[in-house]
Amino acid sequence: MSRVRVVLADDHKIVRQGLHALLASEEDIEVVGDASDGRAAVQKARELRPDVVVMDVAMPGLNGIEATRQLALFVPTARVIILSMYTDPEHVVHALSAGAAGYVRKHDADAELVTAIRTGTRDFPYLSPRIDRGLIEEHLRKLRGRAAERQDYHPLTPREREVLQLVAEGRMNKQIAAILGIAVRTVEVHRASIMRKLGIADQAGLVRYAVRKGIVSPDE
Repeated sequence: MSRVRVVLADDHKIVRQGLHALLASEEDIEVVGDASDGRAAVQKARELRPDVVVMDVAMPGLNGIEATRQLALFVPTARVIILSMYTDPEHVVHALSAGAAGYVRKHDADAELVTAIRTGTRDFPYLSPRIDRGLIEEHLRKLRGRAAERQDYHPLTPREREVLQLVAEGRMNKQIAAILGIAVRTVEVHRASIMRKLGIADQAGLVRYAVRKGIVSPDE
């Protein structure tokens, strides 16, 4: 019997350990790796080529939505199941738009995660029963019907979204350059472009925007 190979991504070690214990009892599921942030999750998936990545949303460095978007490009065979405490329509819609194959409430992981891993696909994503599928589908239709909002953080590029998260986390330009492997001057150019596109004049405004969009959590 072939087993579903899974990578776990969550910034809390105790959560990863709990998920590992939960899945270890399933004969058809094998946890092959874990990661503590979105960037590490993408790297681990590129190395291990799992069938499924169980992904938290609020992670430092690169959040789960952006990591999901990158996985759709770099490891298109891997299905992403979002496991999050956030169940508002904006978070769910952004995750599905990024390519997630399922969205499960963390509080419901014991009862639902295994089913989501086994059944969720991009065409027919698994949603926790507590999430209103009709409401989510309505939001998705509205999003797809408004060309100006086709990207979650319109009109930023993928790299600008990465820089925005790191800026909102309080990272200095030199730190951001080291994390992303780019020049400090390039970071400065991205920051200026982000502020211009969003019409925001200071870092405090960028932080508020990032929190409002769910790019970072309020306690970061």
